[in-house]
Formats: sequence, C-alpha cells, structure tokens
Amino acid sequence: MRSGCLNVTDVSQLSFFSAESVPPAIADLTGILAASGQVSLLGTAQVPAARLSVVVDRLWRAEALAEMIAEAGLQAEIARTDEDTPLVRTTVDARLVKIAGEWTMGAVKTVPPQWVPGPRELRAWTLASGTPDSDRYLLGLDPQAPDTHSPLASAMMRVGIAPTLIGTRGTHPALRISGRRRLSRLVENVGEPPDGAEASALWPRT
Repeated sequence: MRSGCLNVTDVSQLSFFSAESVPPAIADLTGILAASGQVSLLGTAQVPAARLSVVVDRLWRAEALAEMIAEAGLQAEIARTDEDTPLVRTTVDARLVKIAGEWTMGAVKTVPPQWVPGPRELRAWTLASGTPDSDRYLLGLDPQAPDTHSPLASAMMRVGIAPTLIGTRGTHPALRISGRRRLSRLVENVGEPPDGAEASALWPRT
C-alpha cells in the first residue's frame, strides 16, 4: 500500500520491503517534505500546478533525489542557491497539486494526518537530510516548520521506528534514531546508499 493508506496492522510488514523493491510513485517525494523541502502551488486557478524543491548540503544528495524524481515520472532540475548550495527541484507539474494541498495549510507546511512514510519516502528523507550521530542516526527536520516536528515523530512511530525529537530550539532539529532494532528497521527500508564514499559514510547502518 502507498503512503497515507497504511493501516496499523500493516506496520509489521514494512521491514520486509526496501526502497529498491517498492515501485516508484510521486508520493515517494513526500519524504523530501519531511526534511526541509517545500512544495509551492503555481500555475493558475484554471490550470493549477505545483513544484517541489529542497536545498541540500551536498551535491550527491541532489543527484540522488533527482534520480528519485525521475523514477517517479517527473522532471528534475539541479541548481545552486545564492549561497552556492545545491538545490534540487521538480519542474512545475499538475500531478504535484494533490501533495501541495495535503502538505500545506495556507502558506504553512503541515503533515497530513496519519501520514505513513513507506520505504521510498524514508529513502527520500534520508537522502535529503540524514546523517550519522555516533552509533545513532539523525533525520533532519525543517527548522522553518516547527509544527511538523511532533507529527513526523508520530509518523515514524507508526512504522516501528520510534525516534527522539532533538534540537527543536536550534537551527538543526532532527529525529534521532537509536537502538539496534530501530536502526535495523531503518536500514532495511531505505536500501543501499548512492554510489560514492561520502554517501556511504553518511548512510544509516547498524
């Protein structure tokens, strides 16, 4: 089942699937919004459309996310911000309007009720903002959207990866995942790291 349609009884099945074994879908990209990604409604009232984008700290993240965007059937663009930081975004597409409606309330980013991050959503989140922290792992949150932090922690609990919410008063809030069982479940879901030593070093592992 895709994100948003998963029952609690299905949670125990998630660890049997990894991102490589789940068919790509546009909903996968909601994992970017769990990080610092943004979705913007564009187009017109008659022909609505939207664009999804995220600024990341390393080029390999942008390239891997662009690959996921392409796998979902959308076109990706990689650019640089004014601060020369990698930026990956979709082109404007009407198929993103539904996600924009679910993930925004007015101009504020929100988390849809009962959102469940499947393997590919978790992979997108990890690509956008995942980083190791000693023997734990951090999934970065959006410092500009503090109201999303607790709902995202609850979403992770629904897939059996109960996190600790940290750094909420700073510029680097995150969900910290610790413990062998939780880390193993995350590793099983997100699949293999992108090519390259840096990506491998920053990828979750038990």
